[in-house]
Amino acid sequence: MENKASPEQEVHVGIAELKTARPPLVLVTLGLGSCVGVALYDATAKIAGLAHIMLPDIDQVRNQANRGKFANTAIVDLVELMSAAGADKRRLKAKIAGGAHMFGFVRSESIFNIGNRNVEKVKETLNAMNIRLMAEDTGGNYGRSVYLFAENGNFVIRSVAHGESVL
Repeated sequence: MENKASPEQEVHVGIAELKTARPPLVLVTLGLGSCVGVALYDATAKIAGLAHIMLPDIDQVRNQANRGKFANTAIVDLVELMSAAGADKRRLKAKIAGGAHMFGFVRSESIFNIGNRNVEKVKETLNAMNIRLMAEDTGGNYGRSVYLFAENGNFVIRSVAHGESVL
């Protein structure tokens, strides 16, 4: 399968959402800046999952209504959703993109570098869940859109600044 999808095959994952899909569907999230797109894939079951994470840690905020916003809860919930659809957690592999530093006037080590903090928490959560991170396209100062193909697990990253790549 090529790394192109027809509009009717695309399932859009909005900010702070998570969704799963089977072939021939393609999970899509647009405009990742400091947010991180977390793609999980079970190649045997051909089940894909994508989360659009906004913030690193649910324990750092008062409003905890949407668990999909946070790295430490969205990934857990996505694994549960994928397991319910027939995926095996032991076979899941991860790829991530986003986590950009969108505000150049703020020092990179600052607490305001939410992109870096998001990436760190995503990696910490994946590691704690024994999910192997296979590839990443993170950091920088530019936005990305991502496409996760349920047919083959290809994670296509597109950006105005850097074109297209496949992880």
